[in-house]
Amino acid sequence: MKKIRKGDQVVVISGRDKGARGTVIRVLEEHVVVENVNKVKKHQKPNPQASPPRPGGIVDKEMPLHVSKIAIWNPATKKADRIGFKTLADGRKVRCFRSNGEMLEA
Repeated sequence: MKKIRKGDQVVVISGRDKGARGTVIRVLEEHVVVENVNKVKKHQKPNPQASPPRPGGIVDKEMPLHVSKIAIWNPATKKADRIGFKTLADGRKVRCFRSNGEMLEA
């Protein structure tokens, strides 16, 4: 079970975008793509054959961040937090915050 999943609210804890918060768009092996974080300018050629047709120009694009550079956002404490796991009485394994033990999903 992965500690960071798509749709989680995260905060960047190191690097150029330190302190930025956003939602995880995509999870790769050891990297994640976070909405409006680690943006770069990409020079893109137009492609009229693509569907939908892609215009040319300079576009902003989010690049992946290593998972060690982000932490999950705990709305109860309003701080970055670490993730732990708990096994419930019915045998399910769920993610929980390390600071207060609150579960992320029911």
